[in-house]
Amino acid sequence: MNEIIGSKIERIDELGSTNNYAATQLLTKRLPEGTIFVANSQLDGRGQVSNKWESEPGKNLTFSILLYPEFLEIMRQFEISKAISLGVADFLKEQTDDQVSIKWPNDVYIGNGKVAGILIENSIRIDKIASCIVGIGLNINQQKFISDAPNPVSLSQVTGQTYDLEESLATLCRKIDARYHQLCDRKFRQIDDDYTEMLYQLNCWSSYSDENGDFEGRILGVDQIGRLIIETRAGKVNKYHFKEVVFK
Repeated sequence: MNEIIGSKIERIDELGSTNNYAATQLLTKRLPEGTIFVANSQLDGRGQVSNKWESEPGKNLTFSILLYPEFLEIMRQFEISKAISLGVADFLKEQTDDQVSIKWPNDVYIGNGKVAGILIENSIRIDKIASCIVGIGLNINQQKFISDAPNPVSLSQVTGQTYDLEESLATLCRKIDARYHQLCDRKFRQIDDDYTEMLYQLNCWSSYSDENGDFEGRILGVDQIGRLIIETRAGKVNKYHFKEVVFK
């Protein structure tokens, strides 16, 4: 099967949000699957809910991918999040020997620092995922972060190297494409197992907070619809949707 991700690349020097830009383009025409919109400077990068993504112009990768995963049942839409985050993690694991993990639902970490954020926006039509816009912010060469984000880190800060952004984008696209092909081939078990194995704080007793207050628990995995499964010290197993539990 030919590569999909990066089959067409549109570069924009400066814009607010690559996801917003991609959505606007979709209003007028159906673009090839795998089209990428890359911004040299993204002024209003968005994370989950109301979070912002800080990125120094010309230092990092900020882009959105357009997909048409119509083959995927709506109840399996979290598989997209798993596949994309695994693709980003696969790329990073080739660049550093430091621990790379995925903090549920789809932040990518090196050690205890957040190196990548992913925002996935699906368009649902009847019982199908008509289109999917995947926004990715990956810190590559940035050396200083000035926002109040608690733990940003760049690949360059970890390794001490400076990276060619075009080469990095090409390699990253290949890694994401390989994972997307697994999804197209319905290799859900492989994706699920790899995602679970890479979960940040998997099977480690750590501090969390939910609507009932602070507690100690350990992550066991996620269920089919993407809820995080945490076992408490008392042996109770809870399942959480996004924003229902906080990592302390």
